[in-house]
Amino acid sequence: MSLSISSTPQGFSAFITNLGIRDTTDDFVFIKSLVPCVADGVFTQSLFAGPSVIISRENLKDSQAQGIVVISKNANVANGSIGSADAQEVVQLVATETGITAHNIVIASTGVIGRRYPIEKIRAGLLGLGKKLTAADFHAAARGIMTTDTVPKLAIRQIGNAKLVGIAKGVGMIEPNMATLLTFFFTDAAISANSLRSIFRSTIDKTFNCLSVDTDTSTSDSAVILANGIAGKVSEADFASALQEVAQELVLKIARDAEGATKIIQVTVDSAINYAQAKTVAKAIVNSPLVKTAVYGADPNWGRVAMAIGKCENEQQINPERVVISFANVKVYPNSLTDENLEQLRQIMSKDKVDIHVSLNIGKASATVWGCDLSEGYIEINGKYST
Repeated sequence: MSLSISSTPQGFSAFITNLGIRDTTDDFVFIKSLVPCVADGVFTQSLFAGPSVIISRENLKDSQAQGIVVISKNANVANGSIGSADAQEVVQLVATETGITAHNIVIASTGVIGRRYPIEKIRAGLLGLGKKLTAADFHAAARGIMTTDTVPKLAIRQIGNAKLVGIAKGVGMIEPNMATLLTFFFTDAAISANSLRSIFRSTIDKTFNCLSVDTDTSTSDSAVILANGIAGKVSEADFASALQEVAQELVLKIARDAEGATKIIQVTVDSAINYAQAKTVAKAIVNSPLVKTAVYGADPNWGRVAMAIGKCENEQQINPERVVISFANVKVYPNSLTDENLEQLRQIMSKDKVDIHVSLNIGKASATVWGCDLSEGYIEINGKYST
């Protein structure tokens, strides 16, 4: 997928290159807005949050930013005070080279934990950065933030006269509680800080925070949005709808590209007491290794879904006698499955997207989450990740 300059938001420029962080692929992305932007960010809840997360949280407290720096293939986490100093130096180097106030720069980093940046290479590579900026190539940016991803992930929507583009990376260590997941959104729409914050956080909660690959929350997860307002005001409802569509498209691309994945799993739980309960049950299902492996092998062992629901022991309102479990259009519980039903279930589970539906029949709330199957490929990738 290629994006022409005319199809992307106005007023953004970029510098994308290889600094030699780990290999010869692009590992440094800087995207700058012509003017300061209204901005917001949501970050990992990990107790081991990296310096990039700590700096960006602080820099976004005033809901303003003008540039985003991303270093891939090195998370710069668990490096103590030297790691913090390195991250601060990167921000200051970019600020000096571009004329942007350091406080208006967001930084993100992803990759191996516990290894220091090759700071000398970074210093050398950022010399003259301000003169190397060109019109933002968001496809190249999506590629530059990748680690074990196999494809770049981006999506774009038109909102009146404005445009919105989102890019993301992530294929493993993903159980966003806001998750190794990075996602960035850029728009030339004009929107107030309060509205942007409300819409963005609601969207993240119902998309990226409903995604799980392997139940592991990263130390570096960051979701950031910049709105420079150059295209003028747009309908807030249209903006919210477009952001939801872009975020959900990126979530599905992450699930499809997940480490070792062969299938997407979509779990919808409805008729719950509230959204939190529906999401808890859905996550228990999509995160179950036994459900994931059954989907991988197209094994119609639907009892594993019942098992996963049963693990939600704090949800005492759930009554097994009222629960209905289906795979696509095949009801498996309560039911007496025939050989014909089981073969139909095998066929459903052999597709590249498997839909599991659970009705709790105790309320009116619902939630949908996304994940993937679990294959030998996941072990192969992660058994050799740092080597």
